[in-house]
Amino acid sequence: MSWFRCAEPRPWASMRLFCLPHAGGSAVFYRTWAKEISPAVEVHAVQYPGRADRMAEPLVADAHQLARLVAGAMAPLADRPAALFGHSMGAVIAYEAARLLQERGSAPVHLFASGARPPHDRGDERVADRDDDGVVAEMVKLGGTDAEALRDPELRELVLPYVRNDFALIESYAHRDGVRLTVPVTAIVGDADPHVTADQAAGWGEVTDGRFALRTLPGGHFYLADRQPDVIAEILRTLEVPAG
Repeated sequence: MSWFRCAEPRPWASMRLFCLPHAGGSAVFYRTWAKEISPAVEVHAVQYPGRADRMAEPLVADAHQLARLVAGAMAPLADRPAALFGHSMGAVIAYEAARLLQERGSAPVHLFASGARPPHDRGDERVADRDDDGVVAEMVKLGGTDAEALRDPELRELVLPYVRNDFALIESYAHRDGVRLTVPVTAIVGDADPHVTADQAAGWGEVTDGRFALRTLPGGHFYLADRQPDVIAEILRTLEVPAG
């Protein structure tokens, strides 16, 4: 099964944007981006195994392994410049994938890290160790559409295993010494995010020798659901792509 969902293939596009979802998320989170973004950008949303149309596949429990698989799947699509956008857990996976791609000589042109603490400052919270109600409570606190799905008993039975897996994956992640990014990085955070402050997000500047920018937008952890036009405008401005 393919790792990417491309709602609108654009063979003429000058650039690809690979979008990585949060813990418990799927490619559908980015479904509307293709319609909003410039025609010059082809959006590919990553579909992690063990959910949605990959439900039958085994979950990946290690962040470094997941990044290797994503980077490997990107290799055949290296004919055009690519940028990475990751939200929350997806930001860390995008970072690790960017390191691998850079090491292999196909570095992305930019890394956007959204709603996430930097790789070397992950905190010690353990949501994965909570009971089912505790995991659901954390999802509700963070917000987003996944929290609504967890209120339904039948959906909860389907969704909770991969939600718990993802929390365990990111909470057990440890940054390793190795390739240092030269890729430019932009960190974006909601000003009312209970998970990461703007000061913490600023730490992303320490992971690259490239230029760094921090952007704060109104909203909580899933600020980008409400501020999608602003996020896409920031991406296009940063990548110097015309909006229309």
